[in-house]
Amino acid sequence: MNTFIATFFLMVSLVGLMAIGYIIKRKTISGSCGGLGSVGVDKACDCPEPCDRRKKKMADEARRQKLMEQQRIL
Repeated sequence: MNTFIATFFLMVSLVGLMAIGYIIKRKTISGSCGGLGSVGVDKACDCPEPCDRRKKKMADEARRQKLMEQQRIL
C-alpha cells in the first residue's frame, strides 16, 4: 500500500510540475515530429480530387457561408 501511495503522489507531483512549466512558458503543446506540416502536407487528406463525401461537406459549408452573408444586416 505504501508503494501505491508513493507512486500516486509522485505522478501527481509530476503532472503539477508540468502544469507549472506550461503556465510559466506559455508555449503551446506540440508533437516531437512537427506534424504533417513538416513533411509538406497542407491538409490531412492530401488527395488531388476530394471524395464525394468531402465534396458534399464543402458544398454544405459554402451554402451555409452564403446564407450567413445574405442574412447579415449592416
